[in-house]
Amino acid sequence: LVVHLSKNFMTLPNIKIPLILGIWGGKGQGKSFQCELVFRKMGINPIMMSAGELESGNAGEPAKLIRQRYREAADIIKKGKMCCLFINDLDAGVGRMGGTTQYTVNNQMVNATLMNIADNPTNVQLPGMYNKQENARVPIIVTGNDFSTLYAPLIRDGRMEKFYWAPTRDDRVGVCKGIFRTDGVPDKDVEILVDTFPGQSIDFFGALRARVYDDLVREWVSGVGVENIGRKLVNSRDGPPAFEQPKMT
Repeated sequence: LVVHLSKNFMTLPNIKIPLILGIWGGKGQGKSFQCELVFRKMGINPIMMSAGELESGNAGEPAKLIRQRYREAADIIKKGKMCCLFINDLDAGVGRMGGTTQYTVNNQMVNATLMNIADNPTNVQLPGMYNKQENARVPIIVTGNDFSTLYAPLIRDGRMEKFYWAPTRDDRVGVCKGIFRTDGVPDKDVEILVDTFPGQSIDFFGALRARVYDDLVREWVSGVGVENIGRKLVNSRDGPPAFEQPKMT
């Protein structure tokens, strides 16, 4: 991701640099989370889009929105600050999920718009604005679970650089150490936990940690009474309840 972002802000001789980086892999493996960590480390405030914005009751609206967001990011770069366009779960928005998925005009136009931007990244125009002034090149980062559902010409080499995110055991242990760091869980115990559930996604360990608080919440609910929960949580002068950090071992 860092290499892709860096390349798109460089001028390399006689080399066509793909504008789009597609990061794909299994669900709950931390693709978006890792991207956000990189953005924070590099000081980038990306323009975000989700798959839900790639469909609309108005034909052409999602394609127009992509161009608008791209131009917004280009304006930020023009002011001297790094930026990129980040689209979460692209395959959920424009992918073909089998015979039950309806392929709409918006799907076609989103694919065509992304292909056009990838081919002409410095000449992205909005409807009604047809000037010859070039805009800044904006790298596009997309995530997804299965890119084989996407339109093949969009993901071809030259337009999209693809990276398969499959965390190794060491990657999973490192992420889980970060999850349990504030709880004082020894590194050895984290490794045992990861090895005990080798087939689980990284999200599983975050959910596992959250479940530890369920007993505390259950005790609190029993103490205040079900009928008083609203007053204690929403209209309380004392603020939300504070819990002591439970022991994770």
